[in-house]
Amino acid sequence: MTQPVNPAVELPACDIARRFVRIKETRPDGMVSFEFAIGWPELSVDLMLPRPAFEEFCAAQQVQRPND
Repeated sequence: MTQPVNPAVELPACDIARRFVRIKETRPDGMVSFEFAIGWPELSVDLMLPRPAFEEFCAAQQVQRPND
């Protein structure tokens, strides 16, 4: 019998109900550059939206964010 090539790796718990936003920059033209993460705050994607759309996005996603 052969051993599995990649034994199961135990990952930290991931609560996909938790969503995170960290603003990187607010540009003079009103665009907000930010990081968005689901479950793990250290694993994020960079996004950019106009300020009104950003606020709507945050409300819809029920994000957690540090004081801006």
